Amino acid sequence: MASKGTPATAMLTRAKIAFTPHTYEVDPRAASYGEAAAAALGVEPTRLFKTLVTTVDGQLTVGVVPVSASLDLKALASAVGGKRAAMAEPAAAERATGYVTGGISPVGQRSRLPIVIDASAEGLATMYVSGGRRGLQIELAPADLVQVTGATLAPIASRPTASS
Repeated sequence: MASKGTPATAMLTRAKIAFTPHTYEVDPRAASYGEAAAAALGVEPTRLFKTLVTTVDGQLTVGVVPVSASLDLKALASAVGGKRAAMAEPAAAERATGYVTGGISPVGQRSRLPIVIDASAEGLATMYVSGGRRGLQIELAPADLVQVTGATLAPIASRPTASS
């Protein structure tokens, strides 16, 4: 089991936060890691969140939004008191977090970056986020994710206009 651990699972264990790991086969041809993970695990895409590293006024910042939505960069910048946000270069995201693209977890990052989780998480009993490698998702209570990461909650997702 130790060989399958990640900084994310180690941090949650140390913090005594309950979580359930879920593994799945990664499809290297998938256009979206998050949507492929939701499909592989049979989880509603509104419960599985993707971790996106951005720059807000030049500072790396993390947005965590459902895979069924897009990150609203203006809303993220506003949530952290910034003016301008853009997606970070993948290499910069990997260096700062210690994780590879497609497996970036909001938990256990190498550098402590500001993290904003979309407010839609508040209404969920549990949510899924990357466990720190492709093929591993961790399920936990949104309040526990906020606590362990020091995140803030804000409406930062752009939702599709289709009816739910």
